[in-house]
Amino acid sequence: MSAARKDVHNSDIPAICRACEARHKGVCGALTPDQLTKLNRFTKQHSYSSGHELLSAGEDVHRYSNILRGVVKLSKLLADGRQQIVGLQFAPDFMGRPFRDQSNVIADAATDVRVCSFPKAVLEDLVKESPVLEHRLHEQALDELDEAREWMLTLGRKSAGEKVASFLFLIASHIDPELDVHEGPIEFELPLKRSDIADFLGLTIETVSRQITKLRKAGVIEVINNRTVVVPDLERLRSACELDH
Repeated sequence: MSAARKDVHNSDIPAICRACEARHKGVCGALTPDQLTKLNRFTKQHSYSSGHELLSAGEDVHRYSNILRGVVKLSKLLADGRQQIVGLQFAPDFMGRPFRDQSNVIADAATDVRVCSFPKAVLEDLVKESPVLEHRLHEQALDELDEAREWMLTLGRKSAGEKVASFLFLIASHIDPELDVHEGPIEFELPLKRSDIADFLGLTIETVSRQITKLRKAGVIEVINNRTVVVPDLERLRSACELDH
């Protein structure tokens, strides 16, 4: 029986947490029932429409969040006012930097997003009393560092076709935390406009469109109404990330 199913009948777990995938796969999975109950007293869930700014650069941080659904776009603001996309976050990622007083990125809802948020001070108190939670946050930070290094390789060394395939693989493999990516086709809406994808990959819009068409003609992906992508075989898409077709 899965942990999620066991929780349905576990009265020690707060009701809002029992069926939450973010609890099992995210940082809250490190908390005991008593700690979850403590955190739950201050927890609020919010839904935001695509395009809503969740966090501004330089803004004082008072709350952290777990992403429950959707995609969050992280950007940095350049001195001349331009923005550069520096990352994407998915459910059940933790949004925020513990023990940092101000945000150094802009966080926008790339799609409709639902988050579970809680006060900064409450979580940081839990970190002090829970080495397991501290370890989980440290683990996530290292995972993000590894992903950033992989993305540096993608941007610095891969061909245009491999970059676009890598972007689509990133979305397909992270878009739904409850989805078994090894079973059947994966369907998702592109979380970024093609201009933003081009910005993220360091390509032109025309190149992005051309490479998506190339992947479609090769049968690696299917494209429906320009925004919906179907990946029939994730392993074939993974292969396209390493070979220029």
